[in-house]
Amino acid sequence: MKRIQYHEYGGPEVMRLEEVQPARPGRGEVLVRVKAAAFNPMDIGIRQGRLKMVTGRKFPRALGHDFAGIVEVVGDGVTQVRPGDEVIGAAGIKEAGAFAEMVLVEEKSVVRKPRNLSWDEAAALPTPAITAYLALTKKGRLKAGQSVFVAGALGAVGRSAVQLAMMMGASVGGSCRGTAVQEAHDLGLSPIVEFDFDSSRYARRFDVILDTSGQLSLKSAKAMVKPGGHIVDIRPSPAKFVRAALPGPYEVLVANPDRADVEQMVRAAEQGVLRIPIASVVSLGSAIPALAEFERRTGSKGGKLIITP
Repeated sequence: MKRIQYHEYGGPEVMRLEEVQPARPGRGEVLVRVKAAAFNPMDIGIRQGRLKMVTGRKFPRALGHDFAGIVEVVGDGVTQVRPGDEVIGAAGIKEAGAFAEMVLVEEKSVVRKPRNLSWDEAAALPTPAITAYLALTKKGRLKAGQSVFVAGALGAVGRSAVQLAMMMGASVGGSCRGTAVQEAHDLGLSPIVEFDFDSSRYARRFDVILDTSGQLSLKSAKAMVKPGGHIVDIRPSPAKFVRAALPGPYEVLVANPDRADVEQMVRAAEQGVLRIPIASVVSLGSAIPALAEFERRTGSKGGKLIITP
């Protein structure tokens, strides 16, 4: 089978489309024939080696995490899915491998795909939707009737957070580029501000502040959060973990979903509550130039990049 992989950490130039032998599923594992896979900004950082303490130094390393596909083979002990099942899933950070014709994952990493979602729509969901959901519920402790501010409200995670927070009965405001204000308005956001807004105008207004963009300063977030509220950062780093250990409203999310979390997100998508736009779809053979271009533009501005074997 063909798979995008790399033999050293580095920039886009290290990516290669190569022929590899599909692995045989071990106990608790499933081999999935990929129908669509989705690019996430974290794919860049992993390939650059920013998480090498987790991913290690064994090469070649595969690329890509979020996917939708058909179960090909199951290992011993697998009970939740069987060959022929259509599934949505996310490969682990260390293993990766979704940008391929087939991917090997743990059974707990996949759930059944709703029939009313296309392959592309399904592949776009896992990382953005789960990150947003855990940020709002596990860290933000969001309740109905509360208010949320999403910095970077129109990115994949931000948009997921907006839709999920509204589903949970919260009012939602957020920041976006000036050229996208109408799109944010159509999504139901209020207030809507550009990235360089004056935070003092919204002092102590929000119960939960979710920074998906990395462009909201902690000082501004602290000015905007209500007493007893929560500031959630989804971009972890050693320095941020130290900051989060100090008393105060600031918390860092490390997404570690369980199967129930994933199934809840899939149900929201099945019901039409949760949708992530798709910017472009490319074949596996054309994916490396497309990935390099998305990286040059620091990610998609109009939706997800989908790769179809």
